[in-house]
Amino acid sequence: MDVVGGVWARVQPVGDIALAGPALLVVLAAALVAVAVPTLWGVLRLGVTLVHELGHAGVGMAVGRRFTGFVLRGDMSGHAVTVGPPRGAGRVVTTWAGYPAPAVVGALAVRLGTHGWSGALLAAVVVVLLVALLRVRSALTAVVVLAVTALTGWLFWSGTALAQAQVLVAAGLVLVVGAWRHLGAVAGTRDATSDAGVLARLTGVPRFVWLASFGLVCAGATWVVGATVLSAL
Repeated sequence: MDVVGGVWARVQPVGDIALAGPALLVVLAAALVAVAVPTLWGVLRLGVTLVHELGHAGVGMAVGRRFTGFVLRGDMSGHAVTVGPPRGAGRVVTTWAGYPAPAVVGALAVRLGTHGWSGALLAAVVVVLLVALLRVRSALTAVVVLAVTALTGWLFWSGTALAQAQVLVAAGLVLVVGAWRHLGAVAGTRDATSDAGVLARLTGVPRFVWLASFGLVCAGATWVVGATVLSAL
């Protein structure tokens, strides 16, 4: 089978994947360890930040802004730069998109993973990461993006349908938990340079309203994840 044919075969849906018994226990145990062990969470937080920054970038490009670069930092923070009008709806939705992005992507990973679309989603992630690699602006960012791309590509090419679904569900759970933890961190600060602070300055809408909107998206994503996992049993 040639490479193109192999890729095409792997992006086809395979039907619902039942995560019952040991398969589900492996997923839940992996996700629990990931968020509960401080050292491991310290590493995985970079993945949550990566999704956050690419959320800014993706929505920015969707509304006509130009994505010029992004960085991930050792303290688990990050920054994405999009060029366009300094005010207006495009700037607002681009700024807003960061905190909800991990929750939305996490819910999507769980939903598609359990419904047989793991291959297609993994392929899309690889494409997004390869494009993002052209916009990295630090060595750490390059290392993280390359590592995630390599692992995703390996899972896409070599993983069984069940293994792909397990990894996507575990990753989705970690992203949703990470979205809540990041939201909790920003809610506990009055930093005017945070996304909520910038949105308040751009629109005049109080900061707590923007925080509440992030929370609503996280809550919706949590519901989708919970309902999907229960239905997959």
